[in-house]
Amino acid sequence: MTQDETADEPREPGERHATAPETGAPPIDAPDGGEPDTDEPVGDDPGTDELSTEDPGTDELSTEDPGTDGLGTDEPAEEQAPAAEGVAGDERADESSAPARPPLDGRGRLRKALWPPRLSRGQLVVALLLFALGLGLAIQVRSTNDHSALRGARQEDLVRILDELDSRQQRLQQEKGQLDQSLTQLENSSNQAKEAQEQTRQKALELGVLAGTVKASGPGIVLTVDDPQGQVKADMLLDTLQELRAAGAEAIQINDVRVVAHTYFTDLPSGGVAIDGKKVAQPYRFTVIGSPQDLTPALNIPGGIVRTLEKEQVGTNISEQQKLTVDALAAPGSAQFAKPAAK
Repeated sequence: MTQDETADEPREPGERHATAPETGAPPIDAPDGGEPDTDEPVGDDPGTDELSTEDPGTDELSTEDPGTDGLGTDEPAEEQAPAAEGVAGDERADESSAPARPPLDGRGRLRKALWPPRLSRGQLVVALLLFALGLGLAIQVRSTNDHSALRGARQEDLVRILDELDSRQQRLQQEKGQLDQSLTQLENSSNQAKEAQEQTRQKALELGVLAGTVKASGPGIVLTVDDPQGQVKADMLLDTLQELRAAGAEAIQINDVRVVAHTYFTDLPSGGVAIDGKKVAQPYRFTVIGSPQDLTPALNIPGGIVRTLEKEQVGTNISEQQKLTVDALAAPGSAQFAKPAAK
């Protein structure tokens, strides 16, 4: 390719071509003693196919350097220039067609390197071990800091802290003693309440025995009055009852009638005796709970009820027993006039 044909080829913007005279002199665009502009295509000037090795400033174009881009060889520059220009044009076309990406700063490069995370199993195990190690170190440092507060305290501060702890311990001991005392009082009160309830229950039972509303059992005597001729009247039975009460009888039952404070005796017109309005048949059997040693002599004293009944030809029999049961019950009555008196 001749110089005229090269001049007619299209040039890229900013591209410069060095023209040299036919005599093979250095290009006029090169500075004095300097290197030719290597940015320009080499094959544009047929006079620059081979560069002299005598120029000391052209290290890159020396034939002694085997790594040069083919400069200084016998290959014609006219054959390399079109290929180089085609490759450069294709690269510039690709660069111009691709969208321009803004340059990444340091934070962007760090984000790109960290996300998305790519963790392997080994990295995960190492991360867990490091986390456990950091947690243990944090706990150790915290406990050390807690104790270091006392290590760095002065002797006066330590003495004051000990005094406060002793005072607090004494207060807690006093509170514990007070609570124990309160608990003991409550237990005693509870025991006293239970004891009072038990005493009240026992008293109610005793009053029930006297009132005839509760069954009674115990030692006593059985007095049997046999009157086949009907000589026994209501007053005789009442006298017998009075002597038994005077001798200490606590519970009395005549046949199947319970004798209480308001028990009364009446003579029936047809013969016989009624107790609390209920007729009782002969023989009259007194079941009495009390002391046999007191009841029997009281009935047998001279002029007593036994002697009186014998004069009327009435048979009597006294039997002492250690276990008797009075099972007849009286209907509870209510007082019409007597009321509990205020203290």
